[in-house]
Amino acid sequence: MNDLFVPNTATTEAIAQHVVELLQHLGEDAQREGLQRTPERVGKAMQFLTQGYQQDPEAILRSALFEEDYRQMVVVKDIPFYSLCEHHLLPFFGKAHVAYIPNGKITGLSKVARVVDVFARRLQVQERMTTQIKECIQNTLNPLGVMVVIEAEHLCMQMRGVQKPHAVTTTSDFTGAFNRPETREEFMNLIRG
Repeated sequence: MNDLFVPNTATTEAIAQHVVELLQHLGEDAQREGLQRTPERVGKAMQFLTQGYQQDPEAILRSALFEEDYRQMVVVKDIPFYSLCEHHLLPFFGKAHVAYIPNGKITGLSKVARVVDVFARRLQVQERMTTQIKECIQNTLNPLGVMVVIEAEHLCMQMRGVQKPHAVTTTSDFTGAFNRPETREEFMNLIRG
């Protein structure tokens, strides 16, 4: 992700106008001291939290693509992420575990984590995010297989609705060599270890 993120001023102002209306609809005074700069802060925060729309995850992988005759599993596990549930605009967060089996090409390890961030920094559902990460790596690297497992806590489920704190949702998706149960089991053993 861009460590030097700069929000768009016009977008910040447009979002801020809507936040003022939202605060008023909630019965708040948007002009009281504690809320005066809140609309601007929300405008900047929403742009930061959704910057993945402005990034090309395949270009990120291609930026560090190397020829390598390595055909064993490459695992990047415990990648922390933060995203926003598209249904309630509340955060969900957790860890992503990504594996691929190279087919003549590898990518920089940090690029795998960056791809997770790109898809997390969009309005999301966990299931789609899991598949998007898998498809991006499969389409860009053309490996022998890819597997993605995501474990996350959803504040939309913890703070409202069913109100079940600490409930964790796990999703997975895989291609190629990971269709074999023994390959999936090897991956699961590696991420548990």
